Amino acid sequence: MSGTFVGMPAFPEAAREAVGNETLRGNLRHATHTIRAKRAKAVTEVSDWAELREAGKRIKDHTLRHLDRYLEQLEEAVTAAGGIVHWAADAAEANEIVTQLVKMTGESEVVKVKSMATQEIGLNEALQAEGIRAYETDLAELIVQLGKDRPSHILVPAIHRNRGEIRDIFSREMSEWGRPAPEGLTDTPAELAEAARLHLREKFLRAKVGISGANFMVAETGTLVVVESEGNGRMCLTLPETLISVVGIEKIVPTWRDLEVFLQTLPRSSTAERMNPYTSTWTGTTDGDGPSTFHLVLLDNGRTDTLADEVGRQALRCIRCSACLNVCPVYERAGGHAYGSVYPGPIGAILSPQLRGTGSEIDASLPYASSLCGACYEVCPVAIDIPEVLVHLRERVVEGGEVTREGNKVVLRPAKGHAAERAAMRAARWAFTRPGALRTGQRAASRTRRFHPRTLPGPGRAWSGTRDLPPVPAEPFRDWWQRTRGGKDGAK
Repeated sequence: MSGTFVGMPAFPEAAREAVGNETLRGNLRHATHTIRAKRAKAVTEVSDWAELREAGKRIKDHTLRHLDRYLEQLEEAVTAAGGIVHWAADAAEANEIVTQLVKMTGESEVVKVKSMATQEIGLNEALQAEGIRAYETDLAELIVQLGKDRPSHILVPAIHRNRGEIRDIFSREMSEWGRPAPEGLTDTPAELAEAARLHLREKFLRAKVGISGANFMVAETGTLVVVESEGNGRMCLTLPETLISVVGIEKIVPTWRDLEVFLQTLPRSSTAERMNPYTSTWTGTTDGDGPSTFHLVLLDNGRTDTLADEVGRQALRCIRCSACLNVCPVYERAGGHAYGSVYPGPIGAILSPQLRGTGSEIDASLPYASSLCGACYEVCPVAIDIPEVLVHLRERVVEGGEVTREGNKVVLRPAKGHAAERAAMRAARWAFTRPGALRTGQRAASRTRRFHPRTLPGPGRAWSGTRDLPPVPAEPFRDWWQRTRGGKDGAK
């Protein structure tokens, strides 16, 4: 995965800087609280939400277990419908395929539907290097692009910006990308939306090439699905002569009946809507209707390696609803940029280290970007146990061990900076398996309690810097139990 933001520090350093930005924290607090309150109300309207959640989990797990068969079925169906399928093992290969396809059309600009996969591989930058300009058409992505910024949320990439900042970006930057913002533009939502609409309209009508991702792919018919709220996606999917879709291999579902489940759970979990305002589906090409040429680029880029991990593979169930971000206390305070990836928040903390590996400082720190409160699991519409995967990845970072990389089994060395943690855990394991030693240690701790420091020394400062050390009781529980109960009622 090539989506690491260049120069990004590890999560603790990036988060510390973000937490000090009061404007950012205010924007995030307002947005996440609003979205999650609306989502909670939308979910309670569905009497069988728990059953839908379980159905989504089972469909995804079944598909991942038989991914090879369904991908071959999808390829056959897309090809039979007039599309052309390409397979990309990594970001470099995907970028090369898309770049060459655009060059073959003779065009030097493309319009894009919001796509996490193309952000993951750095497609816009790859196209720019070849003299091809990519225009983002989703309103939030447009704000990010014009502001020379980075997305900070899966669903609302510009969630860290307020209306005044957006007005300033439009007024300052739109003229460099096309139609300028109207004179005297204010920060009212209606005026901002109209400015974006006028700016984008000329691009929609001029573009010959569109690039998209997909929310789902239906194996039985070769159909791709994009759900959205603005209508820009439908313009990109229907007006250009050539459509190129870059989609992660995990986005597949076996049948239309399976799709029905996710078309109920995704909109309620993401935008708190009963259904998406725009649900666009297309199957290959049709004479006189939509693009005359359709290319599907199936992206691996670490997904097969993730699939090999029996615990971590559940991250591939993700349908990118972003519900986990909106309830996460860490994300709410640190924002999305601190995660150093196009996948921020709890899902990013388990997905990015698997797609990219834990070799970099930032990827080794992401599994620790959580309080393990479990709120993310409770709201996930496909029941990804994010805390379980976080603990699993923490063990990988600290202990190393065997993982799959590029289809090969490799043994990871423990990450640097965790020697003290490993020593502490081994000492704890030794003590807990020896009752006599544990009892002696507890008595010694109680008798020396007045000499204990209020904060931990060395690496322990990172923990006690934001927490009070629990006081040691004057008497160990075992001694108290023996003294007060005298070993009665089966006490030992």
